Amino acid sequence: MSAGLDEYNRKRDFDATPEPSGNIKKKRASTKKAAHALQFCIQKHDASRLHYDFRLEIDGTLKSWAVPKGPSLDPKAKRLAVHVEDHPIAYATFEGSIPEGHYGAGDVIVWDRGVWTPLSDPAEAYAKGKLKFALQGEKLGGVWNLVKTHIPGKQEQWFLIKHQDEFAKPETDYDVVKALPDSVLSERTLIPKKRGAKTTSSGAAPSKSAKSKSAAPKPDEPKPVEKVPAPRKKSAKAQLVGAEPADLPDLIKPELATLVESAPEGDWRYEIKFDGYRVMARVADGKVQLFTRNGHDWTHKLPRQAEAIAGLGLESAWLDGEMVVANDDGVPDFQALQNAFEAGRSGNIIYYLFDMPFLNGMDLREVPVEQRRAALSKALERTDDEVLRYSEDFAEVPEVLLNSACQMKMEGLIGKRVGSPYVSRRSADWIKLKCKRRQEFVVVGYTDPKGARSKFGALLLGLHDADSGELRYAGKVGTGFNEATLGTIYDQLTPLHARKAAVVNPPTGFEAKGVHWLKPVLLAEVAFAEITQEGSVRHAVFHGLRTDKPAESITEECPAPAPSADQTSAPAPEPEEPEEKPKPARKRATASKAVKSEESRHGSAAPTDATTGKIRLTHPERVIDPTSGATKRDLADYYIRISDWLLPQLAQRPVALVRAPEGIGGELFFQKNADRLAIPGIETMGKEYTGHPVMLINNIEALIGAVQMSAMELHTWNAVAKDLERPDRFILDLDPDPALPWKTMVEATQLTLAVLDELGLKSFLKTSGGKGIHVVVPLTPKADWDAVKDFSHAIVKHIARLLPERFSAVSGPKNRIGKIFIDYLRNGLGATTICAYSVRTREGLPVSVPIYREELLEIKGANAWDINTVHERLAELDSDPWADMGKTRQTITAEMRKRVGLK
Repeated sequence: MSAGLDEYNRKRDFDATPEPSGNIKKKRASTKKAAHALQFCIQKHDASRLHYDFRLEIDGTLKSWAVPKGPSLDPKAKRLAVHVEDHPIAYATFEGSIPEGHYGAGDVIVWDRGVWTPLSDPAEAYAKGKLKFALQGEKLGGVWNLVKTHIPGKQEQWFLIKHQDEFAKPETDYDVVKALPDSVLSERTLIPKKRGAKTTSSGAAPSKSAKSKSAAPKPDEPKPVEKVPAPRKKSAKAQLVGAEPADLPDLIKPELATLVESAPEGDWRYEIKFDGYRVMARVADGKVQLFTRNGHDWTHKLPRQAEAIAGLGLESAWLDGEMVVANDDGVPDFQALQNAFEAGRSGNIIYYLFDMPFLNGMDLREVPVEQRRAALSKALERTDDEVLRYSEDFAEVPEVLLNSACQMKMEGLIGKRVGSPYVSRRSADWIKLKCKRRQEFVVVGYTDPKGARSKFGALLLGLHDADSGELRYAGKVGTGFNEATLGTIYDQLTPLHARKAAVVNPPTGFEAKGVHWLKPVLLAEVAFAEITQEGSVRHAVFHGLRTDKPAESITEECPAPAPSADQTSAPAPEPEEPEEKPKPARKRATASKAVKSEESRHGSAAPTDATTGKIRLTHPERVIDPTSGATKRDLADYYIRISDWLLPQLAQRPVALVRAPEGIGGELFFQKNADRLAIPGIETMGKEYTGHPVMLINNIEALIGAVQMSAMELHTWNAVAKDLERPDRFILDLDPDPALPWKTMVEATQLTLAVLDELGLKSFLKTSGGKGIHVVVPLTPKADWDAVKDFSHAIVKHIARLLPERFSAVSGPKNRIGKIFIDYLRNGLGATTICAYSVRTREGLPVSVPIYREELLEIKGANAWDINTVHERLAELDSDPWADMGKTRQTITAEMRKRVGLK
């Protein structure tokens, strides 16, 4: 461990804070030149006071200064910089929330990062207290000075001063801190806390695209939930037909909704289904109590909301609603709600009210729902407190509403039959229409972490059999956690250790390796695609732990048919809150038949059945990426879903595979031929080109057969089978020093495109899925491999001559320190490049994705999409960014060769 990090480690409890540990081996003094440029970062930190942490990499750690006002581009503005403890290099990319009660508690984003170049020996200059250096970041550039002062204090006082150069600007003209407030790594920003207020901000505010200019949220509150089409107009006067005088009940249990497959006939009103905690409010002589659906008193957890209810001035009442926190997109987020409770920030929680079964000495439970809601709306007009909201209902047809809700990534709709009473049970008068399946599972165990993951790898889930009541194993969930939730959840798991499994059918063999069994007490809220015939969840995503329901009641939830128009409000049978199984799209339904799970642990890939299109997938639940929890089955499902986009990129092109039998953390194998791979559906060609048979993947069977043989990455040639002697494209792979800011990659790509445009060559872009960008230049097959490779090499040398300080034409880490190497070596015979829409063997399983030129300025990295987000991107596209590639006809002319220095 570095001695320079002793203080950093002493101040932090890494079981509680998501910050990276300082337990690293100290690097020896710089006797050798580093294989990367020196990093800098500036982190915006909303702790006891909002400030900016300026960090420079020196001798293996980040020397750090707290700058209260942030940097200024005005050379006349001397910014105070208080020297603080060294931080580990990994801290340069840290974003997250440091829990209350811990050192530096508050929210952190990376405001700027990039490389810095010392203008003298950095260690010597630092020791003397006078550092002069150049910055190359996303936001800051040019020359700067850090100068130690003689101002007395507990910590060294320095000044951060901008040097007078082309990057300098008067602060009266431009304040860079105010002009560019957001993260350079993500869509995060920070809304400063109200200093001295009772409640604090959650720190994560809506992204720019999600903010409303007309109705911005207050600084200490989340963005209001975005609404679907216009709400129904409310009547001016609330009638209460059927109201009866009655004493205020001590407890009223809430009415529960029944999940249905489709919207029923009849007169219904529809509201947004919120993703939160159901809470009933009791008001008696001005005193407010808040109860969960199981009758637990949570008033102490929600004092801000109780105070707001008291402010309505009601004599007595029972109110029904949902406690909600919105995410950065303004959508209700159960995990954000849990985070608000855990961080002691319940003041950020909004109470959406949708019913009122009792008011001022009158029992309203027999009053029609539309009249109860009108009375509730009238009562809420007495307050402008933003923590209370009325849950609107909408006039559009349910199919339109549900489509809008699903597009906005909400859970779905709640429908209420007009004229219905309020009953304390599950009723057919209240229904749910959901966008995807989601329910609670019993947490029965957890697995050990792998790779960079900490605390645990995945949670093992269980469900009670609806008939026998037995608790049965229901698969795992390893996605949806971050460093903070891993820590808080792990603390709740360890006291529940058990010697044996609580499920009657525990996994065996490989699936049981590294499993820690637990007492079946905790519940996990999980979203998923389906539950297999074997009883395991697929595509599971963790949303939070729940404590508001008994574990014994948790069974698989199945949707009921829509109630008929004359059906009464008889209680629907348990289990609670059943959910709809999503119907796959027609294309996917066909493709999904390509995979069949094989339970045998001894067989290899089975032959393809040409009539049924099925391939057996062994060990489908094997985790291939511990960071995301993605399994072999998840990878196969991704390739099936993306096949309409991917197979045209693979068509008739020789392909090489990167195989990962042990997942991304194990040994990787680059395989160019199929000599020892029995992949169903794969095609091969002769040995005359490379000395071994090349592989072709032209169909879904071969694609999933490759996955069965542990293939993850797909790399393709720059030629197709009908003419392997002449390439139909060349690729320039812009490969940066990892420390360079993304802005540098954007500028380098723009310059490369400009050179190609000047030559008269049309080009296309894709992200690499790693750090770089691939520029693809289609060709009419004419020139041979050597001619195309020589031409691409000449372009690279031409660009490197134009800007030698930015580009390198020579491969190897030592030759790209602080630079971008434009790799032309992929353009030779037998060389390959990652295929568009292929997965990469990196944490999170990012994907190489074609993009428009304009998108280069919008994305924040070459790993912008992964196997879980690519489909959302494709759904938003109006057209294919590479639609014109196949139509492009161009060749390398003598004039082009001459202009880049070739004879």
